[in-house]
Amino acid sequence: MRRVLSPVPIAVICVLVALVALLAYGLAQNQPNRAVDDALAHGERDQAPELALPKLDGSGDAALADYRGKVVVLNFWASWCDPCKDESPLLERWHRRMESRGGLVLGVDMLDLTHRAQSFIDEFDLTYPQLKDKDGKGLDKFGVAQYPETFVIDRQGRIAAVRRGPVDEEFMRTAVAPLLEPS
Repeated sequence: MRRVLSPVPIAVICVLVALVALLAYGLAQNQPNRAVDDALAHGERDQAPELALPKLDGSGDAALADYRGKVVVLNFWASWCDPCKDESPLLERWHRRMESRGGLVLGVDMLDLTHRAQSFIDEFDLTYPQLKDKDGKGLDKFGVAQYPETFVIDRQGRIAAVRRGPVDEEFMRTAVAPLLEPS
């Protein structure tokens, strides 16, 4: 005698298969853009994406292109991010070193409350320029997936290095310092 499956277990199995397929599709579609990482791995420097955002202090807008001709350490951060807190004093020290040598740190506060971001800046005495990305434009353009992430941009506006996670002294010495040397 053959046993026939009832419609309920078949429906449950179909729903589970559909959910797994949907989850796999969602994960595949939400992968951050890693073209920059691939280019750097092949020794290539891609042009940095255009990025124009409001200044965090509300005094207008600024664009990454405004800093062309300078070495820019573009740091994506958020006030609630513990690794961002850990790296902030280092970024401030490097910003001060870089200013006289044609470089700067440029912070981008991501998806954060302005008053919390300003408290963060005050707490760490940050003097470098800060932009506000309230809707995630920078996330998409640079493929940012976590905080902090830092992109080193050379004087020609090309991405010379990337750090997915907090920067440290060694990264700054090896990825940033050589770009500050006179050519």
